[in-house]
Amino acid sequence: MTTVIRRYDIDWLRVIAIGLLIIYHIGIGFQPWGIFIGFIQNEESLDSLWAPMSMVNIWRIPLLFFVSGMGVSFAIRKRDWKQLLLERTRRIFLPFLFGIFFIVPIHLFLWQKYYGQDIRYSPDPSHLWFLANIFIYVILLSPLFFYLRRNENGIVNRWLKKMFEHPFGLLLIVVPFILEAVLVKPETYQMYAMTLHGFLLGLLAFFFGFTCIKSGNAFWQTTLQYRWFLLTVAVALFLIRAIVFDLSAPNYLMAIESNMWIFTVFGFGYKYLNHPGKILSYLSQGAYPIYIIHMIFLYLASFLIFPMKIPAILKFILVVVFTITGSFAFYDLVIKRAVFLRPLFGLKIIKEVHIL
Repeated sequence: MTTVIRRYDIDWLRVIAIGLLIIYHIGIGFQPWGIFIGFIQNEESLDSLWAPMSMVNIWRIPLLFFVSGMGVSFAIRKRDWKQLLLERTRRIFLPFLFGIFFIVPIHLFLWQKYYGQDIRYSPDPSHLWFLANIFIYVILLSPLFFYLRRNENGIVNRWLKKMFEHPFGLLLIVVPFILEAVLVKPETYQMYAMTLHGFLLGLLAFFFGFTCIKSGNAFWQTTLQYRWFLLTVAVALFLIRAIVFDLSAPNYLMAIESNMWIFTVFGFGYKYLNHPGKILSYLSQGAYPIYIIHMIFLYLASFLIFPMKIPAILKFILVVVFTITGSFAFYDLVIKRAVFLRPLFGLKIIKEVHIL
């Protein structure tokens, strides 16, 4: 029987990745292009936000796909393919469908109302698009994943462990991302949502997330040992992108920088975050439900706060507080306690929910 050791750093990184998505979405409302991708936009931009947003934007989504692939690697240790598909259908695909038809139309209604558009019911994947990608990746890659599980001591698994014992193994991960960027030639590297580039990049990240776990301890020891070097390279590439290319470097450089940040995060996460706690337990369970509903509170905050005659930075702070407080409160007081809502947000069904 396989013993599954809980990796708390990976749980933390999932929470952090989702948190970065939420903060990034809040920042979009203070950029001059926010309205063009369906966000309520403040009249006064906060240009100072764009540099940190651009730094994070290049790796926030790929990190989430890496972590999702890692989660599947742990999941199949105690599930067969039917159990895996049923579990991922319940936790990912059902919330995705529910969100399209019942969550997204609410924040789109707020957008229509704010800009005086015709009010209409608008089902849309919106911010939930990546859930569909993850579900498709599970279906596509499950045969390969279960083959690797059945051949634990096979040549592929032995090669993975040997490859990741050396930093050269990290470079081998980067190469397919470079090839994807060069061959697909995305107009904007960071446009992941519902694009061929985003789908293929996510597929690569999901696959390599799985293989990083299959390599055993080798990958983690390498990222741990070279974490400062990886951080130095990531920062240097970002500075080159910012200074030389005005934050828009060639796609192959973006692919390299993205992976350097991700490897850095894994190295530091393994060093400092691999421990349990009540906060992690709460956030790990609530991350996806909070992400699913956060756009409603973000758009409501924008709807109410943007017309105010106050400085933009104060508006930003108020929107952050309103969005996070509202999302957490709705999760804690409604979603978590309503038995019929729990499965619709990817939570386990429980027999009884006690209301304090």
